Amino acid sequence: MAEFPESSAHDNVPSTLVAGVTIIAVIVVAAACYALREVISPFLMAVFLLLAIGGFEGFLARRTPLPHDAALPVAILLVLALFGLSIWLIIENSAHIVAESGAYADRLDGLLKMAADKMGLQAAPTIDGLFHQLDPGKYAATVAAEVGHLAEGTFLVLIYLGFMLASRVGFGHKLNELFPGERHDEALAVIARIQNGVEGYVSVQTLAGVIIALGSAMIMAIAGLSHIWFWAFLIFLANYIPVFGVAIGVLLPTLFGLVELDAIWKAVLIFVGMEAVHFVTSHVLLPRMQGRSLNIDPLIVLLSLAFWGAIFGAAGAFLSTPLTVIVMVICAEIPGARAVAVLLSGDGKPGAAR
Repeated sequence: MAEFPESSAHDNVPSTLVAGVTIIAVIVVAAACYALREVISPFLMAVFLLLAIGGFEGFLARRTPLPHDAALPVAILLVLALFGLSIWLIIENSAHIVAESGAYADRLDGLLKMAADKMGLQAAPTIDGLFHQLDPGKYAATVAAEVGHLAEGTFLVLIYLGFMLASRVGFGHKLNELFPGERHDEALAVIARIQNGVEGYVSVQTLAGVIIALGSAMIMAIAGLSHIWFWAFLIFLANYIPVFGVAIGVLLPTLFGLVELDAIWKAVLIFVGMEAVHFVTSHVLLPRMQGRSLNIDPLIVLLSLAFWGAIFGAAGAFLSTPLTVIVMVICAEIPGARAVAVLLSGDGKPGAAR
């Protein structure tokens, strides 16, 4: 009896059906992530802090005389100290800005009158009039809820981080059980690619953010703007948000310069000086620091910002590029999903074919 070549039902599945199932799966996963965003967003921020701790640990172990066993505790203390400092800076300086809002209102009234005179309006609007029209009282509950969510999210981030650090010890044993034999080496290679890509991105963006923040602080000090370190810290954080981070980091200090400083040219100096700092860092220093590109298409960077931001909010926008790197590396190792990795990549070569 003749034997026919063994065939599989998967060989006859149309590519359109596979694509359709993939699209449906992506939509379902995205919907689930959106529904659970209040739980997943703190988890993602904890992963970011864990990667930062790993980067600090490697730096301390390689570049300092600290004992190897002391590198991890020192790295944890450094990251937690920076995390706590960031929360304190935001709360402390926000309170001062609110307390000084009366002086800002007088300056804004002057700017509105100047604009009304330029446009030939007889009655210039005032801040008090606009304030009463907006009726800020109805937004008080929303603001209070957002502050509560911030405090709750911060607590969850620290809880997640603590458990992640505690589970690092058993991660290697779990990996051995999940991927025995040759698959173990392949799994380690994928994890190394993800870790190197994300840590490389984080380290480069951190260094670039420090340079931009310090340069911007010098410009703001020359112009005489107050709360310099608060604005420098916001500029540093905004540097992690692709595309729109630069606009946020430049426009906010400029707008406050208009209402705080006694001359418009000082606000213009802040805007032009900070734009120059961003341009030099982003187009001259940053490509040299990156060494090799993350190999992500620029259009995908913009789309990933919109996608992850829509799902996870500010945390998604903050981590949009690292999350896209992780998706690209994982898809490159799965034959059925390699086309997705090719589309995400900048040169169509997300990794070696398996």
